[in-house]
Amino acid sequence: MILYLLILAIQVACVVDVIRNGRNQLWIMALVFLPGASTIAYVLIEVLPRVQGNRHVRTVRAQVEARLDPERDLRAARDALGLADTVANRLRVADALSALDRHDEAAPMYRDALDRTPGGDSRTEAKLARALFETGESAEARALLDRIAPPSTQSDRDRLDLLRARVLTELDDPDAALALYADIVTRLPGEEARCRYAALLLDQGYEPRARAVLEEVEARMKRLDRTQRAADADMYKWATEKLRELRAGQTGA
Repeated sequence: MILYLLILAIQVACVVDVIRNGRNQLWIMALVFLPGASTIAYVLIEVLPRVQGNRHVRTVRAQVEARLDPERDLRAARDALGLADTVANRLRVADALSALDRHDEAAPMYRDALDRTPGGDSRTEAKLARALFETGESAEARALLDRIAPPSTQSDRDRLDLLRARVLTELDDPDAALALYADIVTRLPGEEARCRYAALLLDQGYEPRARAVLEEVEARMKRLDRTQRAADADMYKWATEKLRELRAGQTGA
């Protein structure tokens, strides 16, 4: 009985999908009179191609694959480097190591790639600066950031300024970091900049400003579905918990 109801539910969902998405109406007759075979055919022909082309679905699938086999990209990068010792392949290995938070291994690879690149490369220098920061070498990271030529696009400049703000925070220059955060949060996609901005505001005692930033994060989160929130799940969790603490503290005051 349960299996029959499940098949019926899938059949009805397919019929609704046909109507809602303007598919060929012949599908409805097939789904009604040949429910088993036609349902499978409809899912394979009409539904799966659409789902696979969805950006959010691709993001979630990539995240699942990364969790199941986190070193897959690193193995592929090392295999490529074994076949051809090029700057591009060394950068590929370094990027894979960084994605696994193995920045201490990535930094030498970035340095070596830069040594092999006449005139340097600002994108690789930015990646090296991040690896240095993540390994506790904030002063060297700042010196490198100061030498990097400003990127040509606003989005690249904003991402570089996000890293600079984090470096300045570690080097105990909160005023400069706050100024950078206040500027880039208006443009950077995602919630990392807002959450780090709020955290620094709280650390510096600017609770009302921090709460306003966190409430903006909360409002943006409510406009997204579960799949869309997945990319910034950790940031949303932190913001929700911190906002709850702030509201509880205000209520108890």
